[in-house]
Amino acid sequence: MRDDQRTDVPTPEDDPDALGLSNPAPHAPIGEIIAARYGRRALLGTGAAAVALAALPAGVDAQPVVPRTGGPSTLTFPELRHQLAQDHSVAEGYEAQIVIRWGDPVLPGAAPFDPANVTEAAQARQFGYNCDYLDFHPLPRGSRSADHGLLVVNQEYTNAHLMFPGLGSARQARTRTTAAQVRAEMMAHGVSVIEVKREGGRWGTVAEGRQNRRITADTPMRIAGPAAGAARMRTSADPAGTRALGTINNCAGGNTPWGTVLTAEENFNYYFGGDPAKTPHAEIMRRYGIVGSSLYNWWTHQDRFNVEKEPNESFRFGWVVEFDPYDPDSVPVKRTALGRFKHEGATHAVSADGRVVFYSGDDERFEFLYKFVTARAWNPNDRAANRDLLDDGTLYVAKFEADGKVQWLPLVHGQGPLTAANGFNDQGDVVIETRRAAALLGATPMDRPEDVETNPVNGRVYVMLTNNSRRTAQQVDAANPRARNVHGHVVEIIPPGAGTASVDHAATEATWGIFISAGKPGVDAGAQYHRATSDQGWMSCPDNCAFDSKGRIWISTDGAPTNAGVADGLYAADTAGQGRALTRLFYQAPTGAEVCGPCITPDDRTIFLAIQHPGEDPGSTFERPSTRWPDFVDGTPPRPSVIAIVKRDGGTIGD
Repeated sequence: MRDDQRTDVPTPEDDPDALGLSNPAPHAPIGEIIAARYGRRALLGTGAAAVALAALPAGVDAQPVVPRTGGPSTLTFPELRHQLAQDHSVAEGYEAQIVIRWGDPVLPGAAPFDPANVTEAAQARQFGYNCDYLDFHPLPRGSRSADHGLLVVNQEYTNAHLMFPGLGSARQARTRTTAAQVRAEMMAHGVSVIEVKREGGRWGTVAEGRQNRRITADTPMRIAGPAAGAARMRTSADPAGTRALGTINNCAGGNTPWGTVLTAEENFNYYFGGDPAKTPHAEIMRRYGIVGSSLYNWWTHQDRFNVEKEPNESFRFGWVVEFDPYDPDSVPVKRTALGRFKHEGATHAVSADGRVVFYSGDDERFEFLYKFVTARAWNPNDRAANRDLLDDGTLYVAKFEADGKVQWLPLVHGQGPLTAANGFNDQGDVVIETRRAAALLGATPMDRPEDVETNPVNGRVYVMLTNNSRRTAQQVDAANPRARNVHGHVVEIIPPGAGTASVDHAATEATWGIFISAGKPGVDAGAQYHRATSDQGWMSCPDNCAFDSKGRIWISTDGAPTNAGVADGLYAADTAGQGRALTRLFYQAPTGAEVCGPCITPDDRTIFLAIQHPGEDPGSTFERPSTRWPDFVDGTPPRPSVIAIVKRDGGTIGD
């Protein structure tokens, strides 16, 4: 989700993060660690990328690090030219197909989309608004089908000023939405599960698929793990603190080896209003960005989002939610053992001993990178044995050292400062106040850690650090030698055994380096890629990523129009060999949109993309949007949509 790029962000008085106060005292930010590790003078020069890679410890995996000194990419598509346009664009030889749009039917009996009359009843059965994380689950279950499956789609947030007529600008809509419009917005949040199929080379939805589902801000959920039943989880509607209602601001996500989906709640603070000072929780609310104002008008029409009326409701958000995509009647579960913060993703890797590790970023400036390690191995022969695997394990936070090591620090009650003397009476307190606990341990504040993904070929972990425009001159770092890191970078973490069959993701120590430093080479100080990267191949604001079966990385961006003057897009690069970090531009979104959730089918012949908030430009309104993508019909506003990109000759993507 957009942060400082949003056209409707709060003023500094509204939002503590606007002043960098959400984490008020970050120590040793990642920039300082990078500078200490590589040396500021070396990384200011043209050889920065080679220096960074050469500094990686020798022998950390079976494949040596290759300096970026030239050599061809394995990617063969003709590269796009950067643009800003009302329509999207994809590389020559490829086709972008619209799979589903906001308002299209999902459940039986869904009303036809009527842009002039978006209602709660209609939206509850239709495809939700700003789509983000995508996940493809083959049909039938357990098969390797790449042509038929369930597509899981997060519906992160809503742009009321583009959904409803007559609300004016984004900022005006914050207080103008009616009770009925708020209810429609609530139904546009959450998750959509849709059956999709490729026939005759084209992807489409299966009408009224029997496993289709909408999960919304009203869907009943179970609370599990150490925070279940905690005093701060109890509300007037749920005095036991074990049942929650709905999920909101679902950004990136993940899945599990046993076939369930993990949807992650990110900027939940935007929905809560009222004065935190009139509650017992003012300080912790401020640490999570709840400051009395709100980007949404929900709290004036829905008491549970008013902190003065329901002071504990906000503690029931900011979690990872697990559900079974194949069972539309299953009850989603908020897995509190994975911690409470602004989750961006919850992606898994199986360690050598069978334990499962889930990586997640806290998407805010100067926040932290986490992983959760299950207490026991998963059982591939008994799905029921894995049902509550996410309730028992250890949550860790990352501390990056200048010598190239990553220390994973356990967030365990009773260890170190996580004791009653510091307000942590049990593990429930630790996970409810994950941010404070991590700060006390000395975790490294990062530049907006978003998606975190593991490369299935080399076992390395790639962390998308979108940007940090509020870094001061005193925090200038080696890989981004500028007072405002507006373009971001990608960190590469190498667990022990990476590149072998015995990679140990559960280890408490790893090594790290910089994969790319974004921005335009020769223009933006510190921007570094493979030296053969073209004038069209540079990027700004890496956000999500995915890997194809060859281990090549596909990176989507969020914020390039504001920070670099080009459309957000999808870029690809090799992660090894002579083309390592030679990024190439493959797809660009329509104006105002970011590109989310790259998802590649098992046969490498389709990339699904979520095109979020098209038309979210300054001054854009329902009546006069900056684009009417993808319909381009008068009277129809822009519609967030999922697209499928395929090669026209039916071949594999990128080859």
